[in-house]
Amino acid sequence: MHRSFLSPLVFVVILFSCGENNRMGANVVKTENTTSPVETSDPPSEYQTAFPGQTRIAAAKTITPYEGRIVTDKLDHPWGIVQLPDGRFLITEKRGAMRIVSGSGQIASPIAGVPAVNAGGQGGLLGITLDPAFTVNRMIYWSFSENTASGNLTAVGKASLSADEQRLENVQVIYRATPAYRGSLHYGSRVVFDRTGNLLVSTGERSDIETRPQAQDLNSALGKIIRITTNGQPAAGNPFIGNSGARPEIYTYGHRNVQGLAIHPATGDVWENEFGPRGGDELNLIKAGLNYGWPLISYGKEYNGKKVGPGISKQKGLEQPVYFWDPVLSPSGMTFYSGDKMQEWKNNLFITGLNSNHIARLVITNNKVTGEEKMLSDQGQRFRDITQGKDGALYAVTDEGRLYRIGRK
Repeated sequence: MHRSFLSPLVFVVILFSCGENNRMGANVVKTENTTSPVETSDPPSEYQTAFPGQTRIAAAKTITPYEGRIVTDKLDHPWGIVQLPDGRFLITEKRGAMRIVSGSGQIASPIAGVPAVNAGGQGGLLGITLDPAFTVNRMIYWSFSENTASGNLTAVGKASLSADEQRLENVQVIYRATPAYRGSLHYGSRVVFDRTGNLLVSTGERSDIETRPQAQDLNSALGKIIRITTNGQPAAGNPFIGNSGARPEIYTYGHRNVQGLAIHPATGDVWENEFGPRGGDELNLIKAGLNYGWPLISYGKEYNGKKVGPGISKQKGLEQPVYFWDPVLSPSGMTFYSGDKMQEWKNNLFITGLNSNHIARLVITNNKVTGEEKMLSDQGQRFRDITQGKDGALYAVTDEGRLYRIGRK
């Protein structure tokens, strides 16, 4: 941890050529795009890409001067963040607390009424979103790892936030991604509204060799993107409705561990990111009914260095990632930028990196990644989630307890 950033809680971002460290104490430097790839080390993966630019694209660099500021460093393992209509933030913390945080860093007491979570391993209180009509109905939706008699699973809850913001009211668990499993890994999970007013929910395949095949099983909710109504029912138009061999709530399948979901602000397309094993983290453009391949194909390897399954990265009928990382980004939350304060970020995708300790900015043109920038890589933080604020800045939370504001000077 870079303790020098705690007081004062402001730093200026300086961008140099790829491979150099950022420094403090100078003016913001204007830079230009470069043809050099964002990664300069030799790729460890032996797999061949399916098309040019599928990985290690040319580095992009922000020209507009901007700054990052630590709003607070007092959160407890924050996991999800969404902005309230008045500009404050509703944040989930892994151990089960839900809090409101102001733009100046004031942290409210935990909101009462949140159902118990299983915070072991990768579980806890996870993704969160507001109802599009929140100003009228005060409804919020979140995902969490829940204990059941037969194991634990990813669940989706909904409730209304009380007028005094002290508690959740009329709490309901509207969906459970069964089957339950006695494990502690790969729950996913983000929740977002699509443009039809339905909820998209991501799940993991629970990691272990014995559960992995369920990512390909249409009678299992593991390793899927689920599309449901606000009451937890399968959404109209889902691709497997009427198929007796498939769950009607399934939207896509063949996923490993999806912790990023975002809707493109211009097209309405659904994008997701997911963890690969050792290498092979993916960015995917989501289309209803498609199979995204895990564990039949992968651009990564097992953690012990062995091949994943047959050791192939392409197979007919299985979708290719738009982009993949090797070495890993370790991607978690993500958001598209739709503001006006940073015009060169317009419709760019920002993904928080955990083990990589940076935020990845991706320039996307015609559904292909055409540039990548590493941001805040000097902070030594595991960036967990990111959202756009009403002020045109980005706000990101880290496992270490920080909330950052990233925006124009």
